[in-house]
Amino acid sequence: MTISLGKYPVKLYAKWQKATWQDYEYLRDDPSVAHAQLFFYNSQLLVENRGWEGILHSEVRELLSAVLVMWLMEYPEIKSKILGSCLMEKTGKQAAAPDILVYLGENLPQYQKGESKRINLDQQRPPNLVVEVADTTLDSDLDQKKHLYAELGISEYWVIDAVGDQAFIFILQNQEYNRSERSGLMSGFTAELLSETIEQMKASSNISAISWFRQRLLASLSREES
Repeated sequence: MTISLGKYPVKLYAKWQKATWQDYEYLRDDPSVAHAQLFFYNSQLLVENRGWEGILHSEVRELLSAVLVMWLMEYPEIKSKILGSCLMEKTGKQAAAPDILVYLGENLPQYQKGESKRINLDQQRPPNLVVEVADTTLDSDLDQKKHLYAELGISEYWVIDAVGDQAFIFILQNQEYNRSERSGLMSGFTAELLSETIEQMKASSNISAISWFRQRLLASLSREES
């Protein structure tokens, strides 16, 4: 499907393509693509998941949300919030709607009646962690989106390759992401553990994988405390 944004045609589900911020706003405010995930970076626009997602992507995303909640329940003293596919904007420059956003600490975003549903990064802080689940988007997740999230100042970025059963953890240092084998924000989370959790899900279901993950996580946290 192709729609016309002035002189810029946009093919939905296509790769990054040249556009202006005004093109992005036009598409953002179009009710026919209200549930799409939109990204704008370096004068390029990307549209993903226009109102639906595949079984694998959905199952992995729900799995990741659940294990993140599980970890946070072990640390109730940490103020936190998890959001899914919320649109973040830095006016005129960047926009992104990651699969999962995690806020830790103070100044958690809070929706107020009458305000925009979007996260205004000119007024609110960015999340501490964003997660992208890749079933068909791995190249973009490891390239343009990685640079986009680094420019937005997001401390940690995870990419979960749902097809290849791989997990990539990136930690922001000097405005660039460096790959790491373990999370710097959430103790016990390693790329290996996340990859194994995806394998467990494929062997059974995401519910079974959550139970398996919990046992592994608690054992890991216990070793770190001893």
